[in-house]
Amino acid sequence: MKFEVNTFLAGHFIESDTYVIKRPQGRSDWLLFFTIEGEGYFNNAGHIQSCKAGDLTLLRPGTPHHYGTQKDQTWHFVWAHFPSIFTETNLLPNEEQLILTIESESIRDRIYQAFTRILEDSRERGEYWFELCSSSLREILFIMAQKTSKKIDSRIEEVLHLLSQFMRQPVQIEDLAQSVGLSPSRLSHLFKASTGHSIIDSLNRMRIQQAVLMLEHTERSASEVCYDVGFQNYNHFTNQFRKWVGMNPSTFMKERR
Repeated sequence: MKFEVNTFLAGHFIESDTYVIKRPQGRSDWLLFFTIEGEGYFNNAGHIQSCKAGDLTLLRPGTPHHYGTQKDQTWHFVWAHFPSIFTETNLLPNEEQLILTIESESIRDRIYQAFTRILEDSRERGEYWFELCSSSLREILFIMAQKTSKKIDSRIEEVLHLLSQFMRQPVQIEDLAQSVGLSPSRLSHLFKASTGHSIIDSLNRMRIQQAVLMLEHTERSASEVCYDVGFQNYNHFTNQFRKWVGMNPSTFMKERR
């Protein structure tokens, strides 16, 4: 089967241990898997690697295909064939077969939602379907590139995600620690070792970065922006702004507006 330049082929399978695919010559396109539950395997020239829940597996064009469901297992996965026009693949290690374990639940959900959009858009074939599929695929490829270029503990990844998600709300380190299964002291130590900043500093920097954008590109006042990004006290907002930007909000607004 010849693969067209602008084509996606995607699917959502639940397969017993009788499932096996062998294509000794591989294919001319890329093949991406995401395991949801159960366990599959990939046999690359006799080197067998298993893939479990949360694993992303990418096969380069021309890589022989030999994969299937592990014995006594059921393999629940989504997959997508895509053409060799995405330069984002150049950000990934130059390996025939790449398996990445995604431990963060929030990132797993993000990947699954991206696959779901690919499945829906490639089936519906509405206007701009290829562009929509491409956007979802690029999201997954950038996540993979991020995972391979910067090694960070999955628990710290999850905390960073929670900080961004709940940036406007009061944050309790005890609650964050509980969500990732660590003690507050262990989380605080691991977070600073991984990022170079404390959890509170990271949260405040995130808030100030957003505040800078809002002051530059909206007509909102500094006091409005203060509460928009999660600060409950204007003096605290001003102090943090000066710490991260080097000037207070009023001076910043005069220079940028």
